[in-house]
Amino acid sequence: MDSYSAPAAFGEVIFDEHQFGSSNFTWAPDITAGWIGGRDLKRFDNSRYNGSRYTTRDDIGLVGAGVRIHYGPANAWYRRLFISEQPTVHTGRTLALSSTYEFMTTVGYQGDHWSVGFRHISNAGIHEPNRGETMAVVGIAF
Repeated sequence: MDSYSAPAAFGEVIFDEHQFGSSNFTWAPDITAGWIGGRDLKRFDNSRYNGSRYTTRDDIGLVGAGVRIHYGPANAWYRRLFISEQPTVHTGRTLALSSTYEFMTTVGYQGDHWSVGFRHISNAGIHEPNRGETMAVVGIAF
């Protein structure tokens, strides 16, 4: 948030892919559980949010479930690119994640036993404040 980092950890389960009809699109159910550490940022503590329920200090535990989509023939290099969309629920309240319900979007590349990508978590403007959390993610598959 605002270029201030926080520790984070995620675990994800991706199920078998299914083809959309006879198209080159495939989808796979995926479930994510994670944690984002709180931040002790004095500039926000002294702002209009001081004393409110929205600070930067809460740890966030979250769970999301949704779908991961791939496109391309099975042997195409770009078939490993993906986008994942997951409605998400979480604990805590921060300036970045202020509502119980959020949306987690991940765009990345999935290797045989690894993945890299970018993830954004936000409530899509359904509740203020709505700063969201954006992060680079690196994964190892088992």
